This record gives sequence, structure tokens and C-alpha cells, in this order.
Amino acid sequence: MSLKKIVVLFSGEGTNLENILKKLHKKEFEGKKIQIVKTITNNPKAKGIEKAKKYGVDVEIIDHKNFSSREEYDEVLVKSIKKVNPHLVVLAGFMRILSPVFTSNIKNAINIHPSLLPLFKGVNAIKKSFESEMKVAGVTVHRVSDELDSGKILDQCCFHRDNESFEEFEKKIHQLEYKLYPEVIKTLLIRE
Repeated sequence: MSLKKIVVLFSGEGTNLENILKKLHKKEFEGKKIQIVKTITNNPKAKGIEKAKKYGVDVEIIDHKNFSSREEYDEVLVKSIKKVNPHLVVLAGFMRILSPVFTSNIKNAINIHPSLLPLFKGVNAIKKSFESEMKVAGVTVHRVSDELDSGKILDQCCFHRDNESFEEFEKKIHQLEYKLYPEVIKTLLIRE
């Protein structure tokens, strides 16, 4: 049985983090055990901290406010990740734009975005998608690259719109995230 180690980066509520913990942490798939060995947040007040601790997972707080530049922050972040030598780094609501210091050192990192990329990159993607005239909406799992929300698309999932309120629309987006992200993570680690 081989062990596949993950580090998860998050900034806020930790709902995607908790979903990944529930579905993958310490679970076995095709002779491979997946374990989240560490979580890192840039926000000392993130609610995800308690969610990680509930599962007995180490949480490191690296507050971005203590650094004078993105590059300086990313240097410390990269060192912390490399200490545990993960097979995969998973961004789960990590609200930081990563610099080339991160992307040139951490090659196997993925992110989930709440729109059908390449549409609606960056912040407020759910709102932009909701306000668009598109008949479908969805989520994208992609590789982390130098350019924001522009890495190789690994998978997408969508739904047909049906005159939902914004709250209903947002809920559907999150449901897709909770379904798709663990599946993509599992597939990547099993194939490795």
C-alpha cells in the first residue's frame, strides 16, 4: 500500500477542505492511501482551521499580512510545503494570487474555480456567471500556473440554468465543487 500525501491551502470557511477531508482523508483507493498531511492558511481567523483540527490534521498559519511582498510570502509557503514533500498541493478557497516563486517550485498543484473557465476568471466568478446570459454554469478544476485561473483544465462539471435565485445558483455551484474536486484529486493520485 503506497501513501499519497496532500497539502491543502485555504483562506476561509473551509467547506471544500472539509469535503475533501470527509471523502479522501485516510481512505484507500486501488491500493493507495490518501492522507492530508498538512493544511496551510493565510488567515488566522479562517473557520477552516477548526475543520482541519476536527480531523486531527496539522494546521499552519502563515499570515500574509506579516510579509512585504507576494514573493516573500510565497518563499515561506514553498518551504513549508516542501518540508512534508506532498504528492499534490490542493488549493481549496485559497484567496491569494501566487507568484512565480510558488509556481516554479511547486509543480503539482491544482485549484477549483467556480465557473467554466476560461470564462469569469478571478474574484466574483459566481456573481459574474450568474449575471451572464449563458444557459449553463459550472466549475473547473485546473492546474495552478503563473497566470491566474489559466492552468491546464483537468475537468469541468456544469448544470443547465433554470431561473434560479442567486442563492440557489450559488448552492448548485458549491454542490458541483463538492462532487468534482475529490474525484479529480483521487484520479490524479491513483494514476501517479
